Amino acid sequence: MEHSSPDLVDVLAFVRVVETGSFARAAERIGLSKPVLSRRVARLEEQLGARLLTRTARGAQPTTVGQAYYERAAAILADLDAAREVVAEAVTQVAGPIRLSAPLSFGISYLAPALAEFAKLHPAVELDIEFEDRSVDLVGGGYDLAVRIGRLADSALVARRIAPVRKCVVAGPAYLDARGRPERPADLAGHDILVYGNEQWRFRVGARWEAVRVSPRLRTNNGEMLRAAAQASLGICMLPSFIAAPAIEDGSVEVILRDFALEEGALHAVMPPGRAVTARVRALVDFLVERFGPEPAWDPCWLAGREAGKR
Repeated sequence: MEHSSPDLVDVLAFVRVVETGSFARAAERIGLSKPVLSRRVARLEEQLGARLLTRTARGAQPTTVGQAYYERAAAILADLDAAREVVAEAVTQVAGPIRLSAPLSFGISYLAPALAEFAKLHPAVELDIEFEDRSVDLVGGGYDLAVRIGRLADSALVARRIAPVRKCVVAGPAYLDARGRPERPADLAGHDILVYGNEQWRFRVGARWEAVRVSPRLRTNNGEMLRAAAQASLGICMLPSFIAAPAIEDGSVEVILRDFALEEGALHAVMPPGRAVTARVRALVDFLVERFGPEPAWDPCWLAGREAGKR
């Protein structure tokens, strides 16, 4: 006997519950009442003959089989959405929701005003933005796009380079006046070092890369905290140029060890394959590439500070 296909609205209801972790939030997102949405999910479970969700007082979590079903169902819904966008493109319409994840420091300082400008250009686009430094599961979390910094792990995700991300070593002038200015990476021994997480300090020395062991005075998971500590002359830190640039420009920190290159990273847009073909996501990625690449606006500040220091 041929099995009947589930109602797409029932599938959508289930997918949104998994993405939001709540029947109430899922119902609000779809535009259904909570009882109607709950009945639709129950009907889907009955039709499939499997329990897809574990319901608790705090919300709902997918069962093991529910998580497997969600990943396939979310991908299918994304493909259907992409098919709808093909039609939307025919009338040059960029419309619909974009769920985006981005790192906190870059997101607040640079991405937020860019996204606001994009939203003004495309009033039919609905942005759902989360700023956080952890790397989220794009497929499992129902994201359309993530902006990520650094090296990307091999995966089935679609990635597009937006701009380079360079680093520099900085410290407050008062600290350097009191403790001396290191001329080589080895001179960092004995200095107060401010580090981001468990980062490794590696410099290009001649033809090879040289790792430098540092003993942190301060360790944090936030770039703005590092910059503030350097500005307060607590020690020496390594920062992405997009965080360091304002402090370099106003003279509250100096760039040191200029002649020893640091490993360069990149800013990427990362998308699940189904999302990458939608017109709205492509429009946003194109906008970000044009806004920040190929040479981002924050690097001239760093280069200007570098040139000033040479004089």
